Amino acid sequence: MATLEKIRNLSGLLVGVVGLALFAFIIGDFLNSGSSYFRTPPDQVAKIEGTAINYNYYQSRIEEMTNVYKMGNNMGNVPEEYLTQIRQSVYNSLVQDIVLNEALDKLGIKVTGEELFDMIQGENVSPMVQQIPLFADPQTGRFSKARALNILKTIENRENVPPEQQAEFENLRNYWLFWERNIKQQRLQEKYTTLLTKAIVANPLDAKNAYEGGVESSDIVFAMQSYATVADSLVSVSDSEAKKLYEQRKEQFKQKDTRVMDYISVDIRPSEEDYHKVSEDIEQIKEELATTHTIPEMVSIHPEMKYVDAFKSEKAWDLDIASFAAKAEINEVAGPIFKDDSYRLYKLVDKTEAPDSVKVSHIFLPTQSGTDVTALADSLLNVLNAGGIFEELSTQYSADPQSTARGGEIGWFTEELALTQIGEDFKNALFSAPLNQPVITKTSFGTHIIKITEKTVSVPKYKIADITLPVTPSTKTYGLIYNELNQFLAKNNTAEKINQSAREAGYNLVPNVRITTEDRMIGSVPDSRQVIRWAFEGTRKNEVSTIFECRSHFVIAVRKDVLPEGYQSFASVAPMLKYELIARKKGAEIAKGLKEKNLQTLDTYAQAMNATLDTVKFINMNTSRITGIGLEPALNAEIAYAPVNQLRGPVVGNNGVYVFTVTNRVEEAREYDEQQEMRSLEASNAYRIGYQAVQALVEKAKIVDRRIRFD
Repeated sequence: MATLEKIRNLSGLLVGVVGLALFAFIIGDFLNSGSSYFRTPPDQVAKIEGTAINYNYYQSRIEEMTNVYKMGNNMGNVPEEYLTQIRQSVYNSLVQDIVLNEALDKLGIKVTGEELFDMIQGENVSPMVQQIPLFADPQTGRFSKARALNILKTIENRENVPPEQQAEFENLRNYWLFWERNIKQQRLQEKYTTLLTKAIVANPLDAKNAYEGGVESSDIVFAMQSYATVADSLVSVSDSEAKKLYEQRKEQFKQKDTRVMDYISVDIRPSEEDYHKVSEDIEQIKEELATTHTIPEMVSIHPEMKYVDAFKSEKAWDLDIASFAAKAEINEVAGPIFKDDSYRLYKLVDKTEAPDSVKVSHIFLPTQSGTDVTALADSLLNVLNAGGIFEELSTQYSADPQSTARGGEIGWFTEELALTQIGEDFKNALFSAPLNQPVITKTSFGTHIIKITEKTVSVPKYKIADITLPVTPSTKTYGLIYNELNQFLAKNNTAEKINQSAREAGYNLVPNVRITTEDRMIGSVPDSRQVIRWAFEGTRKNEVSTIFECRSHFVIAVRKDVLPEGYQSFASVAPMLKYELIARKKGAEIAKGLKEKNLQTLDTYAQAMNATLDTVKFINMNTSRITGIGLEPALNAEIAYAPVNQLRGPVVGNNGVYVFTVTNRVEEAREYDEQQEMRSLEASNAYRIGYQAVQALVEKAKIVDRRIRFD
């Protein structure tokens, strides 16, 4: 039980695993359709370098990571947006594992059993293991090898766990196996990237260049003439010029299999009648709430209500409720208050002054078939009352191995936490027991001898019934919105008609949206994966879909175009290339015109450029983006070598033409250390080289992604 309690606090660890996966790569009758995504084999999610990933295995990995997330966040259900991240992370991990392991096999790189043991239990414990809070000493908060070994020993000895705790310990075992696999994979990746980074070393020229690029910085005053000041019509760019640039950069225009879509999204919103109905309902509930003294019974009548029969301190409530509770009399009701499409009521059920939380230790005696532990519990209580040492008895008799490692301590509990995690009797026992005086209580888990070792100071605490009724579309409203959209679709059943009639009918048509099989939704429409799946089921252009229901939206989609995997066509990128070439020609013309004027001061340049002077400080060669200016490498280079107080320019940049003067130059008081500079370069390059190497393996691999069929 305490084991699960600790696991629930491990939410931060999932971020690390997702980061590890993302290190490599950021994952009807379909069989008869015309798309290759929906052909045989029927259970294959992906094929990576010839290795097939079937649906059952893929799903088991998703469920595994989902369970880790649930345990780490104390959640019964995982929100869809997190499930999306989990699915992608699992897919990325599978791709990385296969392509990386294939490369490692060829190189003979592996992690031996002895090495894995050393990383987990030996002298060189993996940083990933050390970051698991479950292995932290409760007194220091730091990693404890002894504690880790104790927990792992417990996991290995499942046969000694009582039957009623088998499921809990199976979850713990699976949780650990998840991390163990990732620890091994991380080490394999480290070995591969280390091999590469050690083969690429910095040289003295690199070191000197890096030193000079960072040790000296400049302050400038400048004027800039934007390319927007010159009309595009004054500059011409031919198709042949754009085509030449396209060929030079063709590798930048690789694309995945893509669909281009138009879509209409209609919000399914409540009607005025819906608002009126909920307003009447909340008023009726208010009357009942004001007169009833049996809140739990009322909750059973109104399942939309939630009530926790526990006192909570002011800090546990939101500001509105806390403010109400501090001034209200018992049984006073506030509301209804309308906010965010919901009506809200709250009633002060009771108030008291007591500790907000207590620190608890226990000796846990599980209920076992045919065994009565009452006599044992009474005997242990008598020993404790006679001076027995709680910590020693916990170590000897308690069936909760995680708390026995801490002398029986299971941590701090509020009333709400004790109630929701363990039960009413446990809550009542905790908050009625005297300090340091053991008492016995029973729960659905078994019998507990509990001892309160610390209490917080007494504060005002409240029991409050907090009732919120959201206004949602009724069946009638849903039908009216759907029928109206369906009638529109019946009259406008082609791409051309939808394009012509959408605005007139009051619908917003979003045009030319590009999607791939990895996209989970179109635009900002939630749960719209089904629309994307439809888009990839076929290849017929200008095909119109039926109406999809995507949570709180109805969607009609039009498959406008099909862009196969490969290179984007010249026609599709020509406008972007021509825009860049036009900017270049504008820059050349602006610079030429300014030079012909033979201007001698920055002020006269600013007047000629119709610009104002501005300043920037601390620019050096290592500055990637100049503050207030942006990415301008040509300007960076000119500034680095310009004499102080000398007018320089015009400089043709990415966004405009610049003229500047260096007003001050500062050299950092740092001596050149060639070896240190080389070590710094190699350290900064290590991550980049490792990432690019694994990314290159993924990009080179032959991957058939059929996930669109399944999720």
